[in-house]
Amino acid sequence: MLLTMSIDVHKIREDFPILQTKVNGKDLIYFDNGATTQKPNYVTNKIAEIHNLYNSNIHRGVHTLSQRCTDEYELARKKIQQFINAEHSQEIIFTSGATQSINTIAYSFGERYINEGDEVLISTMEHHANIVPWQMMCDRKKAKLITFSFNENGELELEDFKKKLSSKTKIVAVTHVSNTLGTVNPIKEIIDLAHGAGAKILIDAAQSIQHIPINVQELDCDFLVFSGHKLYGPTGIGILYGKHQILNELPPYMGGGDMVDCV
Repeated sequence: MLLTMSIDVHKIREDFPILQTKVNGKDLIYFDNGATTQKPNYVTNKIAEIHNLYNSNIHRGVHTLSQRCTDEYELARKKIQQFINAEHSQEIIFTSGATQSINTIAYSFGERYINEGDEVLISTMEHHANIVPWQMMCDRKKAKLITFSFNENGELELEDFKKKLSSKTKIVAVTHVSNTLGTVNPIKEIIDLAHGAGAKILIDAAQSIQHIPINVQELDCDFLVFSGHKLYGPTGIGILYGKHQILNELPPYMGGGDMVDCV
């Protein structure tokens, strides 16, 4: 039996104030969601609520406003934990976006685990954000950045991946869904192959998190990143998921407040 679901497009459009505007005298129809999504009333109203009613520093005060803002902040972390089924809330790290999330791991993982002659394996369909940080890290650590290819249909060549994967491979970084081709990659198979070779793996989920249910425990990925602004959230927020046992071994990417035992 075929089940159908009725979608009230007009009701959905009402949730996005920008879609009530006109461009060149016509109702705005927005297609550039792969670059950034528009923001629904719930998101913009929540931002206004925080700034208007209880704006304060999180983790920095014992007064009521600070405690409330901290509670809301940590509640958001738990929601993300549930959204991707992470085992622990502390596995969810807030960043400025997927780019900073990748840079954080490229730097910290590189400092801890990458030595001269080691290899990092990425695909040739990666976004610049999942190429340049690894190039910079490999230059700094005198490691090698290895790429595996995709075919004329825009599908990753897994045989080439298997050929390039070796005991020298310390980490694999690959997109879940290509930002240009729209290819949905077989990341579970790639994850299992990477682990079989003793490598860690980072998944760029910036283009998949909106469309595909993601369970990081089932996938068994070591790191996963995505951006809020592609997921109907505000600009300037991103998520870095990492297995807690691995995160605990990595050196800090940046120093400052909220990370200090003693100075």
